[in-house]
Amino acid sequence: MLHQFWRVGKLYWLSQQRWKAVALLLLLLFLSLLGTGLLIAVSIFLGEMESSLAAADKNRFSQAVSIFLGVLFIGVPIISLKVYIQGKLNLFWRQWLTDSFLNKYFSQQNFYRLTAYSEIDNPDQRIAEDIQNFTQQCLYFAIVISDSILQLIGFSGLLWGISQPLMVFLIVYAIAGTVVTTIAFGRILVGINLEQLKREADFRYGLIRIRDNAEAIAFYQGETVESQELWQRFLGVFSNFTRLIRWQLGLDLFQNSYQYITFLLPTLVLAPQILSGELEIGVSAQAGVAFRSILIALGLIVSQFEQLSALAAAVTRLDELQTVIKLPHPNPPLAKGRELDFPVYSLAKGKELDSPISPLCKGGLRGVIPKEKDGEGCTVLNWVEDTCLSFQNVTLQTPDYQTVLVQDLSFTLAVGESLLISGKSGVGKTSLLRALAGLWEAGSGTITHPERSRLLFLPQRPYMVLGSLRQQLLYPNSDRVVAKDELLQVLKQVNLTNLVERTAVLDTVEDWGRVLSVGEQQRLAFARLLLQSPQYAILDEATSALDENNQTLLYGLLQKTDITYISVGHRSSLRSFHRRMLELQGDGKFILSLLGDA
Repeated sequence: MLHQFWRVGKLYWLSQQRWKAVALLLLLLFLSLLGTGLLIAVSIFLGEMESSLAAADKNRFSQAVSIFLGVLFIGVPIISLKVYIQGKLNLFWRQWLTDSFLNKYFSQQNFYRLTAYSEIDNPDQRIAEDIQNFTQQCLYFAIVISDSILQLIGFSGLLWGISQPLMVFLIVYAIAGTVVTTIAFGRILVGINLEQLKREADFRYGLIRIRDNAEAIAFYQGETVESQELWQRFLGVFSNFTRLIRWQLGLDLFQNSYQYITFLLPTLVLAPQILSGELEIGVSAQAGVAFRSILIALGLIVSQFEQLSALAAAVTRLDELQTVIKLPHPNPPLAKGRELDFPVYSLAKGKELDSPISPLCKGGLRGVIPKEKDGEGCTVLNWVEDTCLSFQNVTLQTPDYQTVLVQDLSFTLAVGESLLISGKSGVGKTSLLRALAGLWEAGSGTITHPERSRLLFLPQRPYMVLGSLRQQLLYPNSDRVVAKDELLQVLKQVNLTNLVERTAVLDTVEDWGRVLSVGEQQRLAFARLLLQSPQYAILDEATSALDENNQTLLYGLLQKTDITYISVGHRSSLRSFHRRMLELQGDGKFILSLLGDA
């Protein structure tokens, strides 16, 4: 646990922001020191008031009250300022840590890897909630521990001077309480809290899925099934929380017994000396404050165990997430290295190329060969960046390495060419595109691709960002400056005239994933493609929701550009828009063929 805490906690305190954080932390410690001094003063003058009342000394009582009120006048602003500074430091820490996790989350497409392959649950909750809990609880305990140390130092001398036996008894009492709490409730409560966080996140995710798929569920009339599924998830939350509060009941019983008895113990120990006249009655009040302050310092685990278990759960979840998103991608961006020289193949029946149809790759492919093995005997694909798009002896497998989707595929797609990938559902068409994008790693062979900025992927269900229509059209380069007339012209070209008529719509922020039908979204994706005009376009069932006329219109626009493209589709009508076809037949088999000029 301490190793996990250090791995997560050190990130901010070793960063460039550490000096501001250290300054605020030192200010907090200084305020804690002042607060401890004021608390000691309160205990002294509280005892002085009681002693003066017992002695019926009016002047002494008035003096004690005046000083007591002065201490409060100074102490209240200090306490408030301390809370404010703690909140600011928590905010700065959370801001920095969230930014750090988000950068790693989006680096090397970790957000996809976590969703597709990782067993890490609910990374969204870990970033949104666990970071907040971690920073908040860490600062809370840092202040509590510093206060405890200061109070332990300050009150120990006071209590030792009053009664040495009481001080010894207090130490034994605190150690016994800590041991019982740790052994009886330690690991169990931490584990239950971890499970509770997971089940709460799963229940919330189920509700989000209902919201995002409301229309489809309504069409299917699937509300009964979805309601039952959500109820089962909630029952998981309910049963684990029931177990949690049972253990918390036991912990609370022990904590309350442990703490409330301290109101009586100092008086019982000091009663003989007070009754005999050796000590004034006010000393009992002083000893009670000192006793409880030292006990809180020594018995921190007992009094704060619920918060400690929640912090332990947050630390564990953040460390798990950090460990995964820090792992290097099996095939990182390639640097200088030796050349990979192999013959270049055209798409025509896999023959070696000796015509100028694909001149870009003739010099060989340059890049470092990444590790061939990932784990125990599992090969992974290699990616090489160059100016062409090529597959060399690529064998593609499912992530569990149980099924071969494509066996020993080699081809080169030259500038201006087009390729249609077809085949029955489930044979691996989209998986090939995932491999090309670097999202699918199981297999062997080398995939050569141009710079990622020269590639644009159009999925079957286009992604609609949260923003304006202008941002939709320019995504993922939403900051580009493009004239309004150009945007409206492209919308006309892709037959979205209903949007063109609403000229103000370009800068209107809408939930476009709900406003537009899937067919309209696919036409909008083509508008995005025409505006960006990448060197290569990869289309995965990009016209599946369109009629034949709209499909013909969009592919006709695409053919008029210089974009080299690969399409995945089932419709036979798509053949007329492509020069080559790769037909996947299952069991790793395929046929590469010419379709004619497109």
